[in-house]
Formats: sequence, C-alpha cells, structure tokens
Amino acid sequence: MSHKTQEPVITRVSDLPLSEAKWVTLKKVEYVDQVGKARTWEVATRKTRAEKAGVDAVAMGNILLHPRRAPATLIVIQYRPPLDAYTVEWPAGLVDAGETAEEAAVREFKEETGYDCKVLSVSPVQAADPGMTNANMQLVMVQVKLDEATDEPPEQRLEDGEHIQRVIVPLSEFYDRLVEYSKKERFIVAAKLFHFAAGMHFAKTETYGIYPN
Repeated sequence: MSHKTQEPVITRVSDLPLSEAKWVTLKKVEYVDQVGKARTWEVATRKTRAEKAGVDAVAMGNILLHPRRAPATLIVIQYRPPLDAYTVEWPAGLVDAGETAEEAAVREFKEETGYDCKVLSVSPVQAADPGMTNANMQLVMVQVKLDEATDEPPEQRLEDGEHIQRVIVPLSEFYDRLVEYSKKERFIVAAKLFHFAAGMHFAKTETYGIYPN
C-alpha cells in the first residue's frame, strides 16, 4: 500500500448523469399503498448485484484467536468520499459474479486484511438502507487463528485507490473503542458495526433478566 502523504480533499461535487453512472442508478417506483393511494418513491440501486448470490455485498464480522492474547476483532478504517470522513468498519466488499457470499467473504477478507479466515456462519440477506435503496448484504462471521509467532499482520492485497488501515481491538474493549472513534474529528462508525458492538454491550449491562448470569 502506498504511504499516506496528505488528507483526502473533495475538489468538486456535481450532478451525475445516469448514462455515466457505472455502479449505481436511480429508479422511480410507483405503487399503491395500504389504503389504496397511488404513491411514488425514489430508489438508488446497484448495477453490480451478483445473480448467483442474489446479494450485493458482504461484511465480515471476525474473531481473532491468539494463544497468548484475549479474543479480538479486526476493524478497518478508510476514507469514504460520500461522507468526506474516515469510516470505522468491519472488512466488507461487493460479491463478484459467480461467487457465493461465503466465497466473497473469504476473498475480500484476504484482500483487505491479509489474513486467511474460516467461515463460521452466514446471516440471512439484510437490507442495507431500506428507505433509500434496495441494496442488500449478508453478515459473514469468520474466524482467524493466529500462532505464537504472529506479531506483524500479513501483507494486504489492495486495489488501486484503496487505503485501508487495520486495527485489532480486544473484544472486551470493542464498544468503548468505537465510542472513542465516534468522538474523533472526521471519523464516523459504520452503523452495522456499532449495532453489533452495542448489542454485546447491552447483553452485558442490561438489567431486564433476559440473559442468565
């Protein structure tokens, strides 16, 4: 990966003609609602949905196991132009044509983090942002087993234009670390990542008697 020499800067924002859009497009949905009234909705859609998987993207929730360290997870930080900010996320990526969600997860995890992983589970298809888009995704939980000699992370396989920082966070510090990142200038935590961490935190701190001690 190339070394960082400056902060990213947006130099121009303009309307994008649909004929020039490579990755997304806009649709107008006309429908009749529950009381018989005709309505319309503006929808952003991806042009890249893989037919085999029937899903746009995968995110890789991950557990790193080391014989001498507490269980941890690996998060990635990268600049996202739509937000003009650095997002804190789990590794993620689009599903390529001919891939399953599991295959895409293993490939993308290797590319973004350098680690080989084992798939533990695959979620049902989930809506990414149902008020704006039909984009969907699956959460693939993966496991990485590290050995005694593993101190330096392996080399990433990033594409041109990708600048991804890897951070390993002990699971016991997961929620608090994300809260810390959310307070940093020009940083924002991805919703699906924070929701997962907040669920873990809630399970440990709630007082409703849902979970046994």
